[in-house]
Amino acid sequence: MEHFARRRPEQLRGLVLTGASASTRGAWATPYRWVAGLVPRIPADRPTRWNDRLPLRHYPPDVVEATIRSGYAFHTLPVAWGEILGRFDAGAMRQVAAPALILNGEKDSLFRSGEADFARAHRPARVELIPRAGHPANFDAPDASTDAVRRFARQLTAGR
Repeated sequence: MEHFARRRPEQLRGLVLTGASASTRGAWATPYRWVAGLVPRIPADRPTRWNDRLPLRHYPPDVVEATIRSGYAFHTLPVAWGEILGRFDAGAMRQVAAPALILNGEKDSLFRSGEADFARAHRPARVELIPRAGHPANFDAPDASTDAVRRFARQLTAGR
């Protein structure tokens, strides 16, 4: 995000951070580094089975079936997490000129831990919470999550 925002600001009309307003710097990133290192060493069907079962334990099938059907790209995890772990924090928001929506589940205490810092770093940013939702707010409250993104997108197009 930061690199794109800096290199192509004219192409970034708006930014939605959903469940992603926590710093990736510091000790809390250690377990994520461990998982990223482990993923290439285990057969791909194991994390797939786990990812298929876990959402079905917590959500109705109609909420998660499309995600399960589309599959997972676990092979990209080490590279993707390597790009952000230890490098992403609220300071990245200073590179963003476009309007931003920081959208989090109300109960997502871990991934919204830097929410206020992210909003302060990008004064035009708007923070919106999805009531009673956790980290996967789009699963916990799909209509509310979709409505929030649509409202933000409409504001962007209205300001053209």
